[in-house]
Amino acid sequence: MTEAEFWTIVTATNSVSAPEEAAAELRNKLSDICNQGLADFDKRFSQSMRKAFTWNLWGAAFVMAGCNSEDGFIEFRSWLISRGQSDFEKALASADSIADFEDIPKLNQLYYPYLDDYDLIAGIVFEERNNQELDFVPSGLLQPKGKRFKDKPKFLKKQYPKLFAKYWST
Repeated sequence: MTEAEFWTIVTATNSVSAPEEAAAELRNKLSDICNQGLADFDKRFSQSMRKAFTWNLWGAAFVMAGCNSEDGFIEFRSWLISRGQSDFEKALASADSIADFEDIPKLNQLYYPYLDDYDLIAGIVFEERNNQELDFVPSGLLQPKGKRFKDKPKFLKKQYPKLFAKYWST
């Protein structure tokens, strides 16, 4: 699977879809892919998740939506990947650029940049089809890359000025 094929498949059609809708769309796209293609997709997804495993992006998720758990950060990175290659690469280069993204999903009037279990869909499709799991590819990282963000408002405002102005509420 090429990088272009990966991004075509993983990018959600509607950036504000409910998590269930985005997951159903990805599952549908993956259903016609051969077993090796599913394994390749899963590997590329894992590589993208590792690239986004940074304190800088976690801080952005914290400012946007109060993300303060490992599970939440997995769901945030999945959402970020679902936005497509261009937005993903912009966010990697500058986490504060996420403030420029349009159409952030909401849940109960709160911003909800999360996709539950989006990272697991290729494995689920593979397992349903073959009655066995995809090989696990460990990330090799115990902690996010970079320096941990400081969660005090004055530091967040300095590190993420656009995100802070747009999403932070006191």
